[in-house]
Amino acid sequence: MVRVVRVLQGLVIGAAGTTALNAVTYADMAVRGRQASATPERTVVTAARALGFPLPGDAEQDPRVTGAAALLGLGAGTSAGVLLTVVRGDRRGLAADVGTAWALAMVVGNGPMTLLGVTDPRSWSSRDWIADVVPHLAYACAAGLTRRMLHR
Repeated sequence: MVRVVRVLQGLVIGAAGTTALNAVTYADMAVRGRQASATPERTVVTAARALGFPLPGDAEQDPRVTGAAALLGLGAGTSAGVLLTVVRGDRRGLAADVGTAWALAMVVGNGPMTLLGVTDPRSWSSRDWIADVVPHLAYACAAGLTRRMLHR
């Protein structure tokens, strides 16, 4: 029963972090007038093709691919929250929670795209890094604070 409670807490933690990440990302898009990244859709297309799943002709423009990309983002965020509860256990400390959550969010969020060759962080500009790090930091702060509140 304790493990089920931990997983549920992790899902709540991940949902809070994901909401913060999305809010910061969309605020950045609204303020700077930048387009949404096509990287999530390219990741879905690349992964689907590598696994042998059939896709429509212009897959990156297909609403099903866009939906799958969004769902994978939600899954990544909530799974990082579950991982945070496993990695951090019962240990306390907001700074450590935020740091661990940030590292998990960066790896879970960017790892698959990098491994599939969809993006290469070594080629990112400083502006690209800021656009990626800041939302993940918002994720980490929200996840860390939520974890602290749930584990009091």
